[in-house]
Amino acid sequence: MKLWATIIKDFRILRRDKVGIALMFGMPIILVIVVTGIQRNTFDLLNKNKIQLLLCNKDTGKSGRHYMEAIDKIGMFRLQEVPIGETEVQVKAYMHKEDILIGMTIPADFSVQVEAKAKNIAGKALHSFGLEGDTLTVGPVSVDPITLYYDPVLQESFKLSMHGALSSALQMVESRQVLKSLYFSINEKPLPDSLENQMLNNPITLHEVSLSGNGKNFVPTVSQHNVPAWTIFAMFFVVLSLGGSIVREKLSGSFTRLKTLPTNYLIALLSKQITYLLVTLLQAMVIFAIGIWLFPFFGLPVLLLPSDLTGLFLVTLICGWCAVSYALCIGVFARTQEQANGFGAISIVILAVIGGLMVPGFAMPDTFKAIMKISPMHWCQQAYYGLFLQGGKLKDVLINIIPLLGITILLQLLTFIGLKRKNLI
Repeated sequence: MKLWATIIKDFRILRRDKVGIALMFGMPIILVIVVTGIQRNTFDLLNKNKIQLLLCNKDTGKSGRHYMEAIDKIGMFRLQEVPIGETEVQVKAYMHKEDILIGMTIPADFSVQVEAKAKNIAGKALHSFGLEGDTLTVGPVSVDPITLYYDPVLQESFKLSMHGALSSALQMVESRQVLKSLYFSINEKPLPDSLENQMLNNPITLHEVSLSGNGKNFVPTVSQHNVPAWTIFAMFFVVLSLGGSIVREKLSGSFTRLKTLPTNYLIALLSKQITYLLVTLLQAMVIFAIGIWLFPFFGLPVLLLPSDLTGLFLVTLICGWCAVSYALCIGVFARTQEQANGFGAISIVILAVIGGLMVPGFAMPDTFKAIMKISPMHWCQQAYYGLFLQGGKLKDVLINIIPLLGITILLQLLTFIGLKRKNLI
């Protein structure tokens, strides 16, 4: 009965904290909608949308056309041609006008130069085989470079991936021409189309296997990334309400009055944990519900819940308990409400940054990757991602839950020590 009465009292106090409720629910809801909407185009660009490639082909031979066909087969680009007479200044101006990220100019006489280079290579190959051919020339044959224009907003890794794709297509054109030159030098007749297709268009394939628990090639959406991350962020922001509540009770003398009553502050402490743990569960339910039912109205991908709902509930429960424990620890050691709110808010943002919620862990330097593991948000995020992105079960994310429980127990222990040192219990 004492515990139940204390829980009711804490809920009444929480209900009067309008600012705390707005921060715990309103702020993460706005963040998850805004950030997901902003990042949607980036995810679509990386996952399914083709990159628009402005192409100015000044070559009139076959190699230029073959290069365009090779680029199109990659499936990464959507070609948009401009007239042959366009100058470099006009190409750049057109890219700015149409907001195109990458452009290319194939120089004139590209086919002639590629053919000359192929004959030179073929002649050297025949000479090394002990065969005499009339294609051998002195010195290397140069080919005018293909000019590549790119928008400086492109990330370096993304630019390198596009550069690699375009280079592989160019290598395919050169290999095709060298093969034709070798075949003609040996057989004195053109390479048959059937043999060319058999030799060039039958590569060794890559067998893709996803790391997800169901073994399917699941492409995560922006919702699968953002909703769990901002749910964790919302949970830890209970420090603004819970931490401030504890400080107010310390300053008002509630702890001293409790010592004169037939009760124990540990009951009050347990009541606050239960109350705010229910708040964190409600936060998760609200944000997940927004991802499932409200996102489609904003044109955002719907949130797909993991198959292991029991595992999802337990992970949410443990993440919420860790957030509540952190808020308790801040409230016990803070001397004023301003200290609790200021340090609590700033520390949460720092823990979110080093924990990988705002910057992906793989993009961090090695030093920060080691520091990342001290953030409880990192383990919360990894546990959620194991369920949402990898299709795992509860047993698959235990490796993330165990460190999270360790951090939670440590926070509980620090809270108890702080209460003892201040003679509050």
